[in-house]
Amino acid sequence: MTAQFALEPSFAERKRAQIREAASIMGIDEAYLSLMVDEFYIRIRADAHLGPIFEAEIGDDWGPHLDRMKRFWASVALNAGSYAGKPVAVHRRLRGVVPEDFSLWLALFRATLEDTAPTPEAVQYLMVRAERIAQSLRMAMFERTETGVPSLG
Repeated sequence: MTAQFALEPSFAERKRAQIREAASIMGIDEAYLSLMVDEFYIRIRADAHLGPIFEAEIGDDWGPHLDRMKRFWASVALNAGSYAGKPVAVHRRLRGVVPEDFSLWLALFRATLEDTAPTPEAVQYLMVRAERIAQSLRMAMFERTETGVPSLG
């Protein structure tokens, strides 16, 4: 082949670049997400209700969990593609979780963002994603019928 050609970035590659650029403008990068995850789980562990639930599952070995959550949030916020896991299956294993716990989780997450986020836009950006995640997990854990299909009512 004598003619030179250039491969154009795919739609998915262009979309990922746009997401990363928008996040960067809001001050969201992997360094901030690492700080956010660390601070959030300090608050989770200190919470009288959620702390024991997480401690029962994770014990004293928080390093792998924090690393996994940092990859998860990089994938959620930056479309990094660095997380591969099954969060529904993991959360279904947790003992003592009730539907109302998701409101507590979201309140702690919002407080963490409000105390640490570089911009108000970053708070909103990450809260929208956290609310979707919480809704999805709550539905998967508590709003299922005998057939396994989430209920609509």
